[in-house]
Amino acid sequence: MLFVTVNGASKIAVKLRARLEAMYLRYNRVDLIHPDPLEFVYRYTAAADREIAGLVAACLAYGRVAQILAGVDRILKPMGPSPSLFLRTARRDDVVAMAQGFKHRWTTGADVAGLLLGVKGTVAEFGSLEAAFRSVFRPDHQNVLPALCEWVGLLMRANGGQPIKLLASPADGSACKRLLLFLRWMVRKDDVDPGVWSGIPPSKLLVPMDTHMHRISLALKLTRRKQADLRTALEVTHAFRQIAPEDPVRYDFALTRAGMRGETFSGRLRRRGT
Repeated sequence: MLFVTVNGASKIAVKLRARLEAMYLRYNRVDLIHPDPLEFVYRYTAAADREIAGLVAACLAYGRVAQILAGVDRILKPMGPSPSLFLRTARRDDVVAMAQGFKHRWTTGADVAGLLLGVKGTVAEFGSLEAAFRSVFRPDHQNVLPALCEWVGLLMRANGGQPIKLLASPADGSACKRLLLFLRWMVRKDDVDPGVWSGIPPSKLLVPMDTHMHRISLALKLTRRKQADLRTALEVTHAFRQIAPEDPVRYDFALTRAGMRGETFSGRLRRRGT
């Protein structure tokens, strides 16, 4: 952490907070969501549908944005107006058939079917993905990582104990960028993040760390680490926690939109890939 603390407060943090707040007000707007896989969550009104759409969208959020949007649409559209109803009533063979032939870079139809079957079984057992997550979350956890490990385990158990390639786990040392992005969407509520879930404090979230957010963090001097890994995500989140203790992921969307628009902020911010 690179802030210098004086009399219990960081002078750099105070200055950075003001600049980040200005950026938040400028970019954290619903009309700036497109193109972003988050937009698929807003296709639905029911929480049961939003959490499933969000998980599919987040898990496929890698590669070129146009390909991501096409891939997510390819999976959600056959499930009709209610993905939750589709998964509740579909047979296993129906889910496999629906995903057959799907391809998004290295993700196959079998990978997507594994994810959806894990969701189907988990929702059947707990009632929702949120309820499953809350069953393993503890208020005294420092962050969401312990619960995320167990939650991924619940989905794999619901998939017959088989690994789900689209679900990374902190237990494997993964930065879990896409799942942390999903949790940001589900937990936070403002003009961009829909806040589908309740009972999980935003203060427990971690910054979704990819190479582009890593570049931004280096420019802002939030880290000196050279890898966009889980340790870097923890370090950068710790830095943001000094600025926004109750909501350390508050500036994630605004920073990435600023980067997409080429805004300079303590160094050139570049477009964030997904």
